[in-house]
Amino acid sequence: MERFFSGSLLPVEEKEEGFVPSVDFKETEEGYELSAEVPGLKPEEIEVSLTGDILILKGEKKEEHEETKGDYHLVERRYGSFYRSFRLPSEVERGKLSATHKDGVLRVVLPKVK
Repeated sequence: MERFFSGSLLPVEEKEEGFVPSVDFKETEEGYELSAEVPGLKPEEIEVSLTGDILILKGEKKEEHEETKGDYHLVERRYGSFYRSFRLPSEVERGKLSATHKDGVLRVVLPKVK
């Protein structure tokens, strides 16, 4: 049980104002991969950083403002800023983190120390 918690990505902190990206985290032979759903966000609107053993994702999904007539009867899309942080497993090579953004998904690759 201790190995599970020491080797897993653990959420540390979440701050939200209406929008929270869903996150998947998986382990491969080479390392770890974190995928976060960030639909409607451009890469420059997302910040990925590493402070010690804490991986930080933050950004803001801005509401679209259109000059239209009429009233909304249903509003399901979420907007706002988000901040998520995760404690990394000890075997992550911190200097080799990489992040890509494609089709509304942010993918962060964290290689294992060899």
